[in-house]
Amino acid sequence: QVQLVESGGGSVQAGGSLRLSCAAYGYIYSDYCMGWFRQAPGKEREGVANITSLGTTAYADTVKCRFTISEDNAKNTLYLQMNSLKPEDAAMYYCALDFGVCGLRGDFTYWGQGTQVTVSS
Repeated sequence: QVQLVESGGGSVQAGGSLRLSCAAYGYIYSDYCMGWFRQAPGKEREGVANITSLGTTAYADTVKCRFTISEDNAKNTLYLQMNSLKPEDAAMYYCALDFGVCGLRGDFTYWGQGTQVTVSS
């Protein structure tokens, strides 16, 4: 079994920054994809960013140049550095893991419980 635990959410003023963390527990196969997703009230869940086991990254157009996804394999931890936050970035952010495929779709196999991000204008 794989368990994902997010942390780092909070409240920030527009233009501020937050760094989200996702700790993974269990064995992670070599062909993994890990990603960040978010869901705001009344909206569908959307892919924010992902990273493959080869280091390839992808970002939603709305967060390019502001967010950075990274990982520390020694710590089994995924990060999302969020800069220049906007009110529209407010959402519940989820960490997710899958194997063999990667993308911004929301059908990943493993999910964390989520961490709340609030942005005040």
